[in-house]
Amino acid sequence: MRPFACLAIAVVLIACGGRETPDDQALHQAIVNARSGTEVTFHAAATDNPTESGGHERFHVRAATGEMLEIDHNTTLAPAVPFHKGDALIIHGELYIDPGPRYGVHCTHAQTSSGCPNPGWIEYADNYYE
Repeated sequence: MRPFACLAIAVVLIACGGRETPDDQALHQAIVNARSGTEVTFHAAATDNPTESGGHERFHVRAATGEMLEIDHNTTLAPAVPFHKGDALIIHGELYIDPGPRYGVHCTHAQTSSGCPNPGWIEYADNYYE
């Protein structure tokens, strides 16, 4: 029975794309506890239009829990996200905290590296940009 259960879980993950479910409170707690480097998945609304800078699409979002974050989406590793100010997004990546404090998320691309060991993505309008 146990091998069957493992197979069933694997089928569900494959069918669902194996994507993490948004957990807005986990993002909030990671920020409150200053846990830079935490992998997060959360709902957000874009507060500005994206700008291209040094191979990155940079923009700001307001998380569902109210925090403002900068998103650094590497466009040399993932396609740009065609959203506009006010659009809803789901973001999966790695939280960073800069002095100030200033909060942000990077590693929003599927290709991993030593600086981004876990694949990330941005969901917009039922499409994944990774």
